[in-house]
Amino acid sequence: MRFFILCTIVLLINGCASMQSTTVSTERPGGQQAPLVEVYSRYQGVPYQYGGMDENGFDCSGFIKLTYWEAFQQTIPRTTEQQVKHGEPIRRDQLSAGDVVFFQTSSKQLHAGIYLGDNTFIHASTSKGVIRSSLDNIYWKRHYLKARRFL
Repeated sequence: MRFFILCTIVLLINGCASMQSTTVSTERPGGQQAPLVEVYSRYQGVPYQYGGMDENGFDCSGFIKLTYWEAFQQTIPRTTEQQVKHGEPIRRDQLSAGDVVFFQTSSKQLHAGIYLGDNTFIHASTSKGVIRSSLDNIYWKRHYLKARRFL
């Protein structure tokens, strides 16, 4: 009887372990997109506000910080200067939903957004507020700097 119980426990543990690794490996490519789209739909069009981090206005890093908290219950650094130094470096051809993309918009100015997939990202634009943009846009293509993974 002990042998039967021991075998059952081992099978359950192995079964759970294999299910967990399968979930982890298949979730990354697209599983992060839905919560990001949900947060984006709540804040789309909210105006840009330097230092802003709520529905009254966002700056780019404030939007990223709030989105990460609302979508994933994860805290990340507040400013683009801090965000660009943390997380795992990701090549552009490895981008997946949830990665933070950075742009060098001037010699001292960084801008950032969250990659959604299909070569698009969401961000707080100074001119249009919270929007979805394409990495193929000539402006963003020219100013692309790097990406980081926080998930």
